[in-house]
Amino acid sequence: MTTRGSEQALEKRRQILDAAVQVFAREGFYGCRVSDIADEAGVAYGLVYHYFSSKEEILDTLFLERWNLLLEAIAAVDEGDLPAREKLFEIASFIVESYRHDPELMKVIIVEVTRAANSFGRRHLEKIREAYDLIAGIVAKAQASGELRDDITPAFAAMAFYGAIEQVLTGWIFDVLPGAPRDYDEAKSFVVTTIWDGLAR
Repeated sequence: MTTRGSEQALEKRRQILDAAVQVFAREGFYGCRVSDIADEAGVAYGLVYHYFSSKEEILDTLFLERWNLLLEAIAAVDEGDLPAREKLFEIASFIVESYRHDPELMKVIIVEVTRAANSFGRRHLEKIREAYDLIAGIVAKAQASGELRDDITPAFAAMAFYGAIEQVLTGWIFDVLPGAPRDYDEAKSFVVTTIWDGLAR
């Protein structure tokens, strides 16, 4: 049974992680210090180090929490009986809704991790590739069933699909795309239509 003390520890750890999201999104990972996270969380500087060895570990934790949810979502979609096109739509919807629900966290993940080719992106390359591989598996099965043309590799199709979604999110992050509720809903269909039509027989 979880004790009150451990519950409080989990709450404090979550408080620090949530504060880090705000600081990383506002100042950038390299532009902030652990003390900035402590101030945002309203905790003592030393308490941050009680739960995390560094701000790098904090960013790693934030990324892995969200990315593992994505991997679970893709796997669950793939296990269902939906046609491949609808599976891609469900995946696009999950990512877009993740941004709609927590844009600051998604900004941190995209800007500070998946697009950081020389630092955190490289550190987590294998984990990032897991998502591409799962999507590629959906494409490969659609090719085998005749739903999609087979002259484009599943790996390239998966990269193009995820890359299109990430680019749309980047457009929202930097305010170069409109971000009204209707725009979020349209983006799901636009991405799938763009990629699917390019792959269709």
